[in-house]
Formats: sequence, C-alpha cells, structure tokens
Amino acid sequence: MGRDGARHVLDVGSGAGFDSVLAARMVGPMGRVIGVDMTAEMRAKASANAGLVGVENVEFLDGLAEELPLSDESTDVVISNGVINLVPDKLAVYRELDRVLKPGGRLQIADVVVQRAVPESAKADVYLWTG
Repeated sequence: MGRDGARHVLDVGSGAGFDSVLAARMVGPMGRVIGVDMTAEMRAKASANAGLVGVENVEFLDGLAEELPLSDESTDVVISNGVINLVPDKLAVYRELDRVLKPGGRLQIADVVVQRAVPESAKADVYLWTG
C-alpha cells in the first residue's frame, strides 16, 4: 500500500507517463496505477518509459477525461497535471472524477488557472508557456 494508504491511482492525461511511474513506485507492488490518455503515441511512449525503469504495476488506457474507461468507485486517488485546463467541458471531467473515486478518495490536480484574459502577445510567446 502507498505511504498515504492509496492502492489504486488514476492519472488523467498521463502523457509520457512520468507521474504514473512515480505513483506506481509510491503504491508499491501491491498497488496499481492506470494512466489514461487520448493519443496512442503518448500511451506507447508511457508504456516504454515504464518498461525502461522496470515498473510493472502501471498500465495505460485509451480514454478521455470526460469519459474515463474505469468503473464507478474504483480509484483511491486521481492525479492530473496540466490537462483539465485543456478540456472544454470541465464540469464533465469533474463528474467523471467523482464517479471513479471511492468514498473518501482524493484528487491531486496541478493546472493553469487564469482570472482574466491572457493578452495575445503572451499567448504568442512560446517561452512564457513552456519555461
């Protein structure tokens, strides 16, 4: 079991799988991590990355944040890093997160939130968005 009691972790928008791999190490061999991503290329890259570091308790599934391919109340912790802000229907995403979380489950979300319109000059400057 993970340090915080989590056994099943969902990584929404798992991309190349870095957060999923870290979570898989945290929950240990008795835990399970599922990464969900909408692109085959990123799922393939994530699986390759997990294999490179020898993590076996993680799998990557095809899916959208608004339509997660998991059963109700199947997850202890949902993590997401920089994905929900990209989804037009955020309420649908949060409904899905609520659906898949077990009672007492937790969310760990990192995302960009803005309170006012971003100027076009800032949108056009890729270095402001990529660090």
